[in-house]
Amino acid sequence: MTHAIDRLAATIADRKSADADSSWTAKLLAKGADKCAEKFGEESIEAIIACAKDDRENLTYEAADVIYHLGVMLAARDITLGEVMDELDRRAGVSGIAEKASRG
Repeated sequence: MTHAIDRLAATIADRKSADADSSWTAKLLAKGADKCAEKFGEESIEAIIACAKDDRENLTYEAADVIYHLGVMLAARDITLGEVMDELDRRAGVSGIAEKASRG
């Protein structure tokens, strides 16, 4: 699973400098972080609907879209998926309740 995330992260990073006419990722990024966030939100809602409908196949498809658009949204703010993975590693073995309380 990590390999797919690594490939996705590399593709998004590569497409940041691509021509917006040749890459959906570059086209989204050219529209700015707000548009990337909006698209992430749209995809998230589609995943929520698929989950509520108990549509396993569509939920899998929409979840992939959510992860991709999360990566693009992060890239729009120069945050890498690697940084997010590092944060998840930092939280490993820590209770969600304790982690949330530590944020102050």
